[in-house]
Order: sequence, then structure tokens, then C-alpha cells
Amino acid sequence: MKRIALIAHDGKKAELVSFVLRHKTRFNHCVLFATGTTGQHINNAGFIVTRLLSGPMGGDAQIATMVANKELDIVIFFRDPLGRHPHEPDVQMLMRLCDVHNIPLVTNPAGAELIIDGISL
Repeated sequence: MKRIALIAHDGKKAELVSFVLRHKTRFNHCVLFATGTTGQHINNAGFIVTRLLSGPMGGDAQIATMVANKELDIVIFFRDPLGRHPHEPDVQMLMRLCDVHNIPLVTNPAGAELIIDGISL
């Protein structure tokens, strides 16, 4: 089973939940992790998800730790590139660690479509 982290900036949470619902069959065969509020929205949509801290409170760093420990296979992070985010250093750390540890990271719906289509059931 693929282990997937799901993260979304506030303005992208609804879009991420919609994406997960559209691909329910695939996500039901994965182990899901998410930052705080994003995880709550995904849980409310009917998925089992392990919720971590919210992004600004350290959730991005927790996911980065999971990447470094090879505990994740994919990170899907719907980022808002036009918004200001006080925890941007944590986001940059997460992105860097995905590159260092060769963990696929997608930051928009088009990339997520390609990644999720590649998951075999």
C-alpha cells in the first residue's frame, strides 16, 4: 500500500478534498497522512487519515521527518503560490527533503492527476 501525505494551503483545501473524492478508489487502497485541518476535511469526506499538526504548528515539519525516515511514498501538497505563508521555511524544507530522498512531490492538481494515475491497485 502506498503511503501518501496530503497537505493544502487554506485556499486549496476544498480543491484537494475534491481531488481525493474523485479518486476515491485509489485513495481507499493507500495509507493517508495529512496536516491538521486538511486531515479533518479529508476525514469528514469519509477517509481514514492519520492527522498530524497543522502546517504552521509543525505539521509540514512532521511530514518532512517522515520523508527523511522513508515513511512516505508520495507527497501531494496543493500550494497557494500567490498567498503569504508564515511557515514557508518549513515548506521549503519539506520540498528539499523530498528531492534529497527521491520522494515524489506534486504541488498542483495536474501533477497529482499524473501521480495518482500511476498507482496500481
